[in-house]
Amino acid sequence: MNAKTVPGRLSWGLPCLLAFALLLTGGCAGKTAANRYAAQGSNCYAKAVPSAGEGGLAWGSTLGQARKKSMDNCMRYASRSGGTPRTCQVVLAQCKGQ
Repeated sequence: MNAKTVPGRLSWGLPCLLAFALLLTGGCAGKTAANRYAAQGSNCYAKAVPSAGEGGLAWGSTLGQARKKSMDNCMRYASRSGGTPRTCQVVLAQCKGQ
């Protein structure tokens, strides 16, 4: 008798599990990538470039954080790429919706 009840539970359990998984993922289907980033608090970005070498782009919750992170990234990437890290300057900085 127990052998018949276990497969019966499995037969309705799998469709319920599948429906639950679809319900959870369906909430994110209409969101763009930018909306997901904004929900995490990173709505400002900045780009810093050196006179030679690679620059850095960074996201932050405030404009000041984004600027600082991009300068740090610029100095790191410029020195790795054989550029001039001391010449890094922020060339673009803004927040979404502004």
